[in-house]
Amino acid sequence: MQWILTATEQPPEWFIQTVKHHTSLSSGIFAAQLLWQRGIQTELQLAAFVNYQTYQPASPFEFGQEMYLAVNRLKKAAQSGEKVAIWGDFDADGITSTAVLWDGLGQFFEQDRQLTYYIPNRLKESHGLNQSGIDNLAQQGCKLIVTCDTGSTNIAEIIYAQQLGIDVIVTDHHTLPSERPPVNAIINPRYLPKEHPLFHLSGVAVAYKLVEALYETLPDVPQHPLSDLLDLVAIGLIADLVQLTGDCRYLAQLGIQQLHTDHKKTVTEKRRPGVGKLLELCQKNGDRPTDISFGLGPRINAVSRIHGDASFCVELLTSRDIKRCHQLAEETELANSRRKSLQKDVQAQVAKKLTQLDLSTTSVIVLEDPQWAVGVLGLVAGQIAQETGRPTILLSTENALSDSETSDNSALLARGSARSINSVDLYQLVKEQAHLLHRFGGHPFAAGLSLLVENIPLFTDAINQKLRQSLGGTNLVPTVQADLVVTVADLGKDLFLELKVLEPCGMGNPIPKLLIKNCWFENSWHRNQQDFQGNKIQYIKAEFDIRDDSSNSPFPGIWWGHYKDDLPIGKCDCIAEIDYNSYKKRYEIRLIAVRSCVDSELKTQNSAIILDWRNQEYSEFSNKNSALIIKDCPTNWDDLRAWLRKSVYNQQQLAIAWSKPQNPAPREVWLNLVGIAKYLSRTNQPVTRIQLLEKLSISDQTLHLGFKALKYLGFTIQRQDRNFQITWNTNKASETLVDNAVKQFLSAVKEEQFQREYFATVPLSIIQSNAF
Repeated sequence: MQWILTATEQPPEWFIQTVKHHTSLSSGIFAAQLLWQRGIQTELQLAAFVNYQTYQPASPFEFGQEMYLAVNRLKKAAQSGEKVAIWGDFDADGITSTAVLWDGLGQFFEQDRQLTYYIPNRLKESHGLNQSGIDNLAQQGCKLIVTCDTGSTNIAEIIYAQQLGIDVIVTDHHTLPSERPPVNAIINPRYLPKEHPLFHLSGVAVAYKLVEALYETLPDVPQHPLSDLLDLVAIGLIADLVQLTGDCRYLAQLGIQQLHTDHKKTVTEKRRPGVGKLLELCQKNGDRPTDISFGLGPRINAVSRIHGDASFCVELLTSRDIKRCHQLAEETELANSRRKSLQKDVQAQVAKKLTQLDLSTTSVIVLEDPQWAVGVLGLVAGQIAQETGRPTILLSTENALSDSETSDNSALLARGSARSINSVDLYQLVKEQAHLLHRFGGHPFAAGLSLLVENIPLFTDAINQKLRQSLGGTNLVPTVQADLVVTVADLGKDLFLELKVLEPCGMGNPIPKLLIKNCWFENSWHRNQQDFQGNKIQYIKAEFDIRDDSSNSPFPGIWWGHYKDDLPIGKCDCIAEIDYNSYKKRYEIRLIAVRSCVDSELKTQNSAIILDWRNQEYSEFSNKNSALIIKDCPTNWDDLRAWLRKSVYNQQQLAIAWSKPQNPAPREVWLNLVGIAKYLSRTNQPVTRIQLLEKLSISDQTLHLGFKALKYLGFTIQRQDRNFQITWNTNKASETLVDNAVKQFLSAVKEEQFQREYFATVPLSIIQSNAF
């Protein structure tokens, strides 16, 4: 991974002094440097950036004729008593968009009688309009559909709705079709110039602007103030990772203020008890953008990822029934706990498949599996894209789409998600392969797609070839960028409050990344996270103290998704964000990336860190070198990294000295294990674990599966001190159980042999890039 430090330019003294007025506890130099780097370089710009009260928001009618068309159609529906349906989406932006329209339009239409909403099921339906949902609304007598966060490209579905006598108003922010869709109105900021303050609005903010236009047109009708919707707007804006500039920043600032104000009220005063309970469950106050991006947003998203149907989230966000909201909030929290475990499982499986790819010849990672849960593929794809520096597409080949969605009822459709890196427009890349796809949609950084399973190889080859051509020989390298260099002595309340001036952070104004050099870690530990009921979930968090020579006092920190053993031993450099933990009432860093200090520990007199002695006689080298030697071929990257950590700790080079394995057929390994068991049972001799592993050339995990199959076959295996005693008991399980257990063992042996073959031949450059 390539580390980049943002080019620094010293801001003028007058600017530093101006910034200091907003950071009275500190010098303001760090904040001034960041603001200057990010183009805030005048007093007027600074005032509008820091204080929303000096910002002049854009009128909703800057959307022009389309907004007037939408307002007039809604006025007509209200006057004639037509039934109106809100068509939302299942992610956090779509859910909050639906909630904003439900509460906002609910001031003009009677909820449940005249106003309803529909949210597609993530696991059964795609983003956007679909015919079965439109049929459902037609049967309820709906005459107008108002979409939010979706609908711009659903041309066929819009025409279908009109054939059923249903008009459509689209509010959306996603990519536009080549021609205006045949709708009554379309409000989409993509029609505006890129420099317009409304251009970056997310779905929820566009929905809010429609409600704002109605409030301005019919000011005597609403019973609740428009500002009541701002907390929902902030949640959707920040969760959707849009660029927080112009009106986006203004609305986010107002919404976060309202979230925090509501948090201070008693439960009976709180307008949104569901939001309050969610904040309580995720141990947040609601005063930080990260309370949304790491707290509320993932929880709202988790419901559709796990259950498919996220409709109850709208009730959670809008209901005033405290008891009901608390129940729904707890269901949401449990869904998020399940999401974390599922994401961890899929991530491990994807990482395993990644070892079979040669990343040096791969531009776009495309992986498939029939068992992957569709709901978490986008999250895992995002992680892999960041780690590898390559656009990543993950597909589940389970037949999850209904037959009605395919022209061929026997067709097997793969569904999945794609995530990109900053330099690659993923939407355009996928769109160019539209002829191979069943459906797709999204934007430059994220997309959802489905295609016939038989088209996956063609799609993979074509999209890789296209990106290679567009890159023109440029290599894709994963990068992490730091904004400021600080020391451990700089960390703490003063720095936190100084950098808080930049909030809310997001796209275009990222959370400041701090580079800390020549530091080390102490008192590290890790644990499985628990849900609010105390049950462990498969999600790890390492905690530690960080130190350097600048201070005698350590500073606490966390590293999500990592074990304590992942922390390097000895001096290192790290990139982190500073945060305030409202649950523990402490300031801490959140680790982003870490690497051992090259100058002090990863180089030995300018020699290579890892020596490649594979498939050769290395005794002549080892006599002249004090390297730490690995003789046995590993089966995973974690084993190799453990050896590397040991070599770093001992300040040695690491020599990989295994030879290409002579792998017997997996069935032969099984028969050998059965033969050993029979011999030991007959002679009553004990055997050690090491003896079995060396004899069979398998790992502990695979030996465990072998023991399981032996037990089903009628053997008893007992541990005595460090030995195993194997005896015959004749209690054989059913043939089905035996066959399944043997198949698991054979599969594990085959996988290990594949991994050893991989590590025997993989280029040293790949080992070096993956080992750190």
